[in-house]
Amino acid sequence: MLKFIHAADFHLDSAFGALSAKQAASRRRESRESVLRLADYVNQNGVQLVLLLGDLFDSASAFRETGEQLAQALGRMEARVFIAPGNHDWYGPGSPWLRENWPGNVHIFSENAMTAVEVPEWNLVVHGAAFTAPEQTAGLLAGFTAPADGKVHLGLLHGEVDMAESRYNPIRRQEIAQSSLAYLALGHIHKRTEPLRLGDTLCAWPGCMEGRGFDELGEKGFYEGSIGQDGAISLTFVPFASRQYACLTVDVTGKDPLAAVASALPDDTERHLYRLCLTGETGEGGVDAAALQAALSPRFYALEVRDGTRMAEDIWLRAEEDSLRGLFLRELQSLWRRAKTEEERERVTRAVRFGLAALDHRDLG
Repeated sequence: MLKFIHAADFHLDSAFGALSAKQAASRRRESRESVLRLADYVNQNGVQLVLLLGDLFDSASAFRETGEQLAQALGRMEARVFIAPGNHDWYGPGSPWLRENWPGNVHIFSENAMTAVEVPEWNLVVHGAAFTAPEQTAGLLAGFTAPADGKVHLGLLHGEVDMAESRYNPIRRQEIAQSSLAYLALGHIHKRTEPLRLGDTLCAWPGCMEGRGFDELGEKGFYEGSIGQDGAISLTFVPFASRQYACLTVDVTGKDPLAAVASALPDDTERHLYRLCLTGETGEGGVDAAALQAALSPRFYALEVRDGTRMAEDIWLRAEEDSLRGLFLRELQSLWRRAKTEEERERVTRAVRFGLAALDHRDLG
């Protein structure tokens, strides 16, 4: 049985622009260190083959130190390593793929067409292709079929499947089914997909190795697989990210917001980055999101609080008063009723809260 790892989309040197400068630098360092941790995992678990599916760097002009550290980590692996560059780290002049001195156990696919590497000791052939520009509008799997020679054939491609229009190596399901590959390892999609069988070919995206924002939530990692004597492929997802992005929605209706959030939090939050979305009904003052964030921040690596609460219905009861407050509420209530989207209603809600605070000489911050 041959053990392998399928990983992709490290995006080393990402900006992490939503974080503070100090935290962003820390997250970039942790991302680079994750590759060293991966090397330790490979060696400690007897992994013999490592498949890396592009966008390992966030750009084709990565920092030299980052390339050197990746080369060092890959060289430490007691395994054969195959890399198919993607749209962010495309193979071309000035890219780290040409600039660095890569160790002998690493093969980087460099052509803009499928090429093959024989691995006779495992009765294996690894096929792959590279992005040689930031875009790849022609499908790299089109017209490809592995030979029926009794060997196990693996494919490595960075790209998208069945997109109506794609600038990033469009791949068709029918092309996968006709490829005669035992396994097609894919990169580019940052959300992990369950393994999919098309024809006799199994394919999957492992997702990115580390989340970089609230559009990349939850566990991140890689697929660990095995190839049996009969060529059968099995896959298991291995969570590996040092931190996670998570969103938590808390209804604060009739509750103290701080207590409501505290009771809803899972135990392990200190290592992770959270977005708290507050919902439900509140009084005229709403929620003091800044104070809530200040009180809760020590419990998180990073925290963002969003106030999505709405005013309780009884706030409108004074709309009939013959007063400035009543006139203000009638005007805003009319806007509320005419609002067509939840976003428009939220804007009206904020306007009411700030307007009433101004009338009462209160400070909402």
